[in-house]
Amino acid sequence: MRFVEVADRVFVLRYPILDVNSTLIVGDGEAMLVDTLATGRQATDLGEAARAITSFPWVLVNTHHHFDHCFGNAALADSARPVWAHEEANRLLLATGEAQRAAWAARWAATDPVHAADLATVEIRGASDTFAQELPLDLGGRLIHLKHLGRGHTAGDIVVQVPDAGVVIAGDLVEESAAPDYGDDSYPLHWPETVAALLRLDPLTTVVPGHGAPVDAAFVKAQHEVLTTVEWTLRDAYGDGLPAEDAARAVLDKTSLGLTPDAALTAARRAYADLSGTA
Repeated sequence: MRFVEVADRVFVLRYPILDVNSTLIVGDGEAMLVDTLATGRQATDLGEAARAITSFPWVLVNTHHHFDHCFGNAALADSARPVWAHEEANRLLLATGEAQRAAWAARWAATDPVHAADLATVEIRGASDTFAQELPLDLGGRLIHLKHLGRGHTAGDIVVQVPDAGVVIAGDLVEESAAPDYGDDSYPLHWPETVAALLRLDPLTTVVPGHGAPVDAAFVKAQHEVLTTVEWTLRDAYGDGLPAEDAARAVLDKTSLGLTPDAALTAARRAYADLSGTA
């Protein structure tokens, strides 16, 4: 398990459990780790792989509040260096972290008891520093932008832009090795607009998704088209007075996104709640 350089001093590690990505950005004398994985053991593996690249001190960034992207914070945090997240992502992490930990530990108890035990005992640590819209950071002479472009996979998604390398780290706003995750905290009606804003970032040569291989702008455009189809299928179904179950079936009929029936139904219910003002 190692980091692979995908652009100038930008390295990506694909962790085998859930195929989740962590990104290391190296500046002059300091570094940044984007997303810290799910457990102390995973984070320790991640830190060892990062130390094979650089000995520079790092800041941490969480792209959103889900366990597989930020539960490694405690194992990697340096009290003298910040842990950054969007203000809503940090609120959600602190509000839902215990429930996430219990649910996923139970889910893996039979298939991977070691991983389940690691998750059940991990220390959940939130961000030390938060922002609302955009934050420019000087990373050892490299300008890095943390940006909240809007809601999508969650309410607190951010992207990390590395302009001098043409890289955008997208978190779970973009997925390569799985379908976009329409979970019960997603925003199907906002997600396409947020990804459209991502596509307007310039330069845009490489996009690091939350899970899977790095992709280019053409891949993201294609995923944006499908996300838009989902949005308008759900809007039309709601306007026609169809139940959420029928809306979910329409989504599955109209897209090749690879959504499961459960995910499509969750997307429909989330969209209907949004449209009815009960979200």
